[in-house]
Amino acid sequence: MLKLLVTGGAGFIGGNFIHYMLNKYKDSQIICVDALTYAGNMETLEAVLENPSFKFIKADISDREIIYKVFEEEKPNIIVNFAAESHVDRSIESPSVFLQTNVMGTQVLLDACRKYGIDRYHQVSTDEVYGDLPLDRPDLFFTEDTPIHTSSPYSASKAAADLLVQAYHRTFKLPVTISRCSNNYGPYHFPEKLIPLMIANALNNKHLPVYGKGENVRDWLYVEDHCSAIDLIIHKGRIGEVYNIGGHNERTNLEVVKTIIRELGKNEGLIKFVKDRAGHDLRYAIDPTKIHNELGWLPQTTFDEGIKKTIQWYLDNRKWWENIINEEYKNYYEKMYGRR
Repeated sequence: MLKLLVTGGAGFIGGNFIHYMLNKYKDSQIICVDALTYAGNMETLEAVLENPSFKFIKADISDREIIYKVFEEEKPNIIVNFAAESHVDRSIESPSVFLQTNVMGTQVLLDACRKYGIDRYHQVSTDEVYGDLPLDRPDLFFTEDTPIHTSSPYSASKAAADLLVQAYHRTFKLPVTISRCSNNYGPYHFPEKLIPLMIANALNNKHLPVYGKGENVRDWLYVEDHCSAIDLIIHKGRIGEVYNIGGHNERTNLEVVKTIIRELGKNEGLIKFVKDRAGHDLRYAIDPTKIHNELGWLPQTTFDEGIKKTIQWYLDNRKWWENIINEEYKNYYEKMYGRR
């Protein structure tokens, strides 16, 4: 039986992964561990809370005593670690929080895996560990052999976690895999990130803050395609390997914003260019050849299809994201964009 421990499962990608796995594997059991920080939302898991195959435990992955207790009592055989502080702007404001969760939390999970035994530990990482690519070289892509070259405290913390995972494999023979994905989008995306922020602001006829000139390029991956890739890796991926997961959907930030405006029938006059963030990476682009050749995976959703589905989800689920935009979030939003 598949007994899966998913950390960070009340977040964006982790929540989507739980829905995906429970729908696909009817005889599976999933234990979700989440600290329910600002980005964790129990409403994301509302549809599965009564499912007898699902269990939620509120816990911080850096709390060794609680994590060991979870492993001892639940006896999971596969661990998928989504739990992470993940917003670059927040990492610039408070780097130490990112080190605590993303590095020390990963170490606690790895130690628990060693102590209690597992079939597979999977680390969900990011293409940001590779740094960035120049805008004038569209022929260049990140591969699994691209050297790590981080730009922010966030990406540095994720790179450190990746290296720790690889060290535990080499030193302790822990059965691990790592995936590094491009920018995800889709349902349940926290509304401080680019796409949901633009959708929410446009629907409320508020300014759409765009860093610099909006020329930064990202490769966009629909979250369900990401979930299917992780599913393949934990079942068929080679132990000790890194797999890049990319969407082949490159767009400038300004193109993304204008697409959302067009789909919602709004005016481009809502766009407000703001001072660029420190160390802003120029371009991310992933080459997913390895996962395609080894596991047969390719993204199924084009950006044009995925953005329509995403916008429709936010239109149909206004209560979900409006509940999130509370006073604390408004204060953070003002701090990040209001004075730029």
